[in-house]
Amino acid sequence: MTFPGKARAGLRGGLRLRLVVGFAVVAVVSALTTGALTFREARTGVLQQSQDAVVREFRDSVDARAPGYADRPGQSELDSMVRELAWTHRSQQWRFLATYGDLRAVYGPQDSFDAVSPELQRSVRTRPAAVFQRVRRDGRAYLVVGLPVCYGTSAATAPTPSGLVLYLVVPQKSEQLYVNALVTAIERAMLPALGLAVLLALLVARGVLRPVRALGRAARRMAAGHLDTRLAVSGSDELAGLSRTFNDTAAALEQSVAELRRMEAQARRFAADVSHELRTPLAAMTAVTDVLDERSSRLDDVTGEAVRLVSEETSRLARLVDDLMEISRFDAGAAELALDDIDVAESVRRTLASRGWPDQVTTELPDGPLRARVDPRRLDVVVANLVGNALRHGAPPVTLRLTAGSAQLPEDEWVVITVTDRGPGVPQAALPHIFERFYKASAARTRSESSGLGLAITAENIRLHGGRIRAADRPGGGAVFTVELPRRRGSTAGTTHDRREGGNGA
Repeated sequence: MTFPGKARAGLRGGLRLRLVVGFAVVAVVSALTTGALTFREARTGVLQQSQDAVVREFRDSVDARAPGYADRPGQSELDSMVRELAWTHRSQQWRFLATYGDLRAVYGPQDSFDAVSPELQRSVRTRPAAVFQRVRRDGRAYLVVGLPVCYGTSAATAPTPSGLVLYLVVPQKSEQLYVNALVTAIERAMLPALGLAVLLALLVARGVLRPVRALGRAARRMAAGHLDTRLAVSGSDELAGLSRTFNDTAAALEQSVAELRRMEAQARRFAADVSHELRTPLAAMTAVTDVLDERSSRLDDVTGEAVRLVSEETSRLARLVDDLMEISRFDAGAAELALDDIDVAESVRRTLASRGWPDQVTTELPDGPLRARVDPRRLDVVVANLVGNALRHGAPPVTLRLTAGSAQLPEDEWVVITVTDRGPGVPQAALPHIFERFYKASAARTRSESSGLGLAITAENIRLHGGRIRAADRPGGGAVFTVELPRRRGSTAGTTHDRREGGNGA
């Protein structure tokens, strides 16, 4: 379990950013909604109040003058009425229009009265009451009121239109200024609201992120192996519940890991003890089988075959015990490096020659010495295990190639050993497990000479040197194992001893 720095920064910044953005969005939406509702109500109230006042004052002015005119007013009467109305409301910049049939009268310069729409005129003719409409012309707002003059307006008499209609056009400049001021006030109020929301979001994010960061730090300590890590729990909210769950999980994990370590230690001690106890009787058995091998030619066929079988199985058991002893030393951290400055190419030749493989392996070695500071014995084990594995489970030709560095590695710092074969290769499902202990890629290998520890021991020896090993399939068939070893240093994974000797070999 790892927690990269970028992921940690993204967690903190991302959660804080989401909280701040969330609060800001809520604040903006709330401010916009409240502002829109407030603006609508205020605008409606202002315009309604202005409209009612204008209509009332207009009606009062008309009612005060209409009885003084004839039932069928002429052009002069219309002009006189409009002139009196305009004079009475001269300070208000009201514009009046009087109509009676085809007659029209306005005061002052001729006005087209385009604000008086046909719809408004039709409504006035069909309704014996004041009709109003708000219109915009050239970016300005106007209130247009149409008032028919009626007779018989007592409670007992239905109003009867006289045909005389007066129109009033009122500029709503002051109302528009008030509405604009209201919009500006709402816009200005949004900035403090947004700032307050961001401040609250930061405070909330700080409170939320504090336990989250503590949980992240605790998880990283757990990943680093500190299984006794616990969180301080306070409160009863969801984060406190998460902290309690983490503590319970950490306690259960610590107990499980402790039990696993105890069982693993017991298994290691058991394997080491069994291997140690088996070495003495195996030594005696090996000595006896050596004597029997020398005399097997004088025995009958059945007895000789049995002797050879006992000798082979005894040798196999001895190799298995040696491998188990080697693995137990790795597990106990007691594996040591005896470093020496050697010619790696010469060491590879000796490994192949000592096992009788020169005729079975094609080598590609440098012409001159290729020196590196390694453990000669462990290098011999690495080469022998890889070549032996290729000879047993692969198919010829088996090729061993030794180079100083590669296309990705500098020549003066690394030695690269590559072992290839033309066999069936390694199944893709087996590649991730090929260096695990007792793992065999095929069930057919269960009864083979291999113990399933050779590649695991090889990987451990390379790790001690600070190197790397990988396995892959060849594009044309077969397997390829690549070993990369540093030339000038040894790993600190195990105890390292220096040994300086002359010559090129181990």
